[in-house]
Amino acid sequence: MVKVLGLDVGGANIKAAYIETENKILKYVKVLTEYFPIWKRGKENLEKPLKQIKNSFSNIDLLTLTMTAELSDAYFSKREGVLHILNVIKNVFSNIEVKVLNVKGELLTIEEAKNKPLEVAAANWFATGWLASKLSKDCIVIDVGSTTTSIIPVLNGNVAAKGKNDLEKLILGELVYTGVLRTNVATIVSKVPVKGKLVNVSSEFFAQSGDVHLILENINQNDYTVDTPDGRGVSLNEAAARLARVVCADLELLTFNEVKAIAKYVYEAQIEQIVKGLKRVVKHFPILKFKPAYVAGLGGKILAWKALEKAGFKTLRELSNFIGVSEAKAAPAFSLALMGAEALEGEIKKWKLC
Repeated sequence: MVKVLGLDVGGANIKAAYIETENKILKYVKVLTEYFPIWKRGKENLEKPLKQIKNSFSNIDLLTLTMTAELSDAYFSKREGVLHILNVIKNVFSNIEVKVLNVKGELLTIEEAKNKPLEVAAANWFATGWLASKLSKDCIVIDVGSTTTSIIPVLNGNVAAKGKNDLEKLILGELVYTGVLRTNVATIVSKVPVKGKLVNVSSEFFAQSGDVHLILENINQNDYTVDTPDGRGVSLNEAAARLARVVCADLELLTFNEVKAIAKYVYEAQIEQIVKGLKRVVKHFPILKFKPAYVAGLGGKILAWKALEKAGFKTLRELSNFIGVSEAKAAPAFSLALMGAEALEGEIKKWKLC
């Protein structure tokens, strides 16, 4: 029996996928997500949620790690962030072998990762692309999380992304800074429709994408797992009040239906953000428009699927149909766990649900 924990240490969420394989067959999976906004809770407290995750499992053979928390302004630089996260991981998982994913798809030791910190920063997209490559030799996968969207091309069975860091990916369209929960509405649109007119929005952080998708019933209250802009709850009424404030109004000045019309407009604009990134990626790999496209993450069906349809893709597939709903929401962590199991046991032959 091989036991592997895949860990994705994000700036807002820490996602863990624990798997057990035997005779190259996946026998058991458990996914955990811990909300930990590192810029609020403090980098000095990072050990606490990691210890909680570690204590949820026993006799782990290997920990496979990726991270995006190094971009948080809790750190002055990515280098500082990577080195701090690696040191915390080393302390918490001191009795467990650790391998760190880099942007080339290699699994490095902690010491190797420390020597090349920028190669292991924000490499989680590679794990998701690697998993998709096991489903289709040529495909594209879009992973929409709470904060960002990754667009990952796969060609000839290999992850073919041209960008190797967040900056390059933003330039190329492979990273779109829009997500299903935490995106400031004012970064999605500059105007919204109110009473038949397009009205400029306030640039304040009054509402976020989670409010939009809650109002439209794209997500439920249990999905809204992050802090709200005003610190209030996640009821429909509270979300509507936040979105009304984006145009300096409230629920006395706007009806719920008027706020819902704003939400619909923002939703369409968010889909268009992903479409624009997708078109830039496909420009480099035009053949992929005629290949399967996979969606993952909490916003996979909500945003990525719609963007793919709008961009003209015909063969759309949900990653959750192959690995499970919880696993698809934590696709990099699950993929890393499977990658680790294969490093120990060889290619896992049976890992799909179907």
